[in-house]
Amino acid sequence: MLGNFGGFVVGAISLLALRSTAAPSGVMSYTRRAPLFNYDGENVRGVNLGGWFVLEPWITPSMFEGNGAVDEYTLTQELGKDAAHSKLSQHWNSWITQDDFNQIAGAGLNHVRIPIGYWSIIPIDGEPYVQGAYDMLGKALDWAEGAGLKVMIDLHGAPGSQNGFDNSGRYGSIQWTQGDSVQHTLNVLNKIRDDHASHPAVSAIQLLNEPMGYSLNMDIVRQFYMDGWGNLKNSNVGIVFHDAFQGVTSWGSWGAGMWNLILDTHHYEIFDTGAVAMSPNDHIKTACSFGNDMASTGKWTIAGEWTGGITDCAKWLNGKNKGARYDGTFEGSSKVGDCTGKSTGTAAALSGDDKYNIGRFIEAQLDAFEKATGWIFWTWKTEGAPEWDMQDLLANGLFPQPLTSRKYSGQCG
Repeated sequence: MLGNFGGFVVGAISLLALRSTAAPSGVMSYTRRAPLFNYDGENVRGVNLGGWFVLEPWITPSMFEGNGAVDEYTLTQELGKDAAHSKLSQHWNSWITQDDFNQIAGAGLNHVRIPIGYWSIIPIDGEPYVQGAYDMLGKALDWAEGAGLKVMIDLHGAPGSQNGFDNSGRYGSIQWTQGDSVQHTLNVLNKIRDDHASHPAVSAIQLLNEPMGYSLNMDIVRQFYMDGWGNLKNSNVGIVFHDAFQGVTSWGSWGAGMWNLILDTHHYEIFDTGAVAMSPNDHIKTACSFGNDMASTGKWTIAGEWTGGITDCAKWLNGKNKGARYDGTFEGSSKVGDCTGKSTGTAAALSGDDKYNIGRFIEAQLDAFEKATGWIFWTWKTEGAPEWDMQDLLANGLFPQPLTSRKYSGQCG
């Protein structure tokens, strides 16, 4: 796909060349460089390494059993610095290893998206978070390089929380635009740039995961994106911005004159009562239609998170002890079906109907998202959420191998 930025078309030839632009006397010049992955000509096929450097209770419920914590902030607060550092260090060293990178590459993928929180990079005095994940990120980049994988470094949590979700590090209120939090976020991105943008595995840096655009002032979000892009534009990385829940087609006119932009949208069909009640066939139709929307943006566009899930049954998926919409235990929902056999376990233990429907849904999304720039599945592994666990889905034949093979061909027409 060609990217149309500011009235000129950025094609594969221009993006593969080193570009320099002369500036008038007294004005700082800039160097324009292509990312280390050809986002113009190749499909992104990747997986997220969720739950590694940013804890989420549903991915690793064992970390949150027997305590009152609901996110990484409250877990480290409850444990205290020493115990938290010991517990999290053990997790960082074991949850993902070099072998996982080799498995990911062996499955035919070309990208990993690695979420990390601001607190691991530039902590804020007085907060309970512990550090050490950022050192592991450096090892992860080397592992990725050794496996032939490209990395999207994803700033997943910002000070004050950009969305109020546990995946921002702190569940609750959204206070990212208060005080100096936005500037702190930019400082974190600058450190990531300085430390890692030149690493041969790093092909993209995401400015911020899922800012809650319908709660935040979008003028602030857009200015943050522009400032973040300006700080990264001289690097040879794709600069990724999330659609901020404004809709993937709402950014067509934004970004004129900016290069190496990648629009990230997250496609889930389970987080409202209407979506979770859809039939398997309607899930597939919706995914196919969304792929057409992605292909229409005029920008490099990826589904940076998506899932095989056609229910929200995975334990604590909606937050610790929050229940599920599918079985009516989530506040304000009404029962669609039974979560028995879907909330925990393995892909092998799923019913025949579930395997069939999940396999079809995954293949439809692969077809849909490859109409645009590609996809990054959420997530590589879990402790027992089979609809979301790519490693488990691959092992049980629900995720195609090779990635281009299809049991259910032509679903998107």
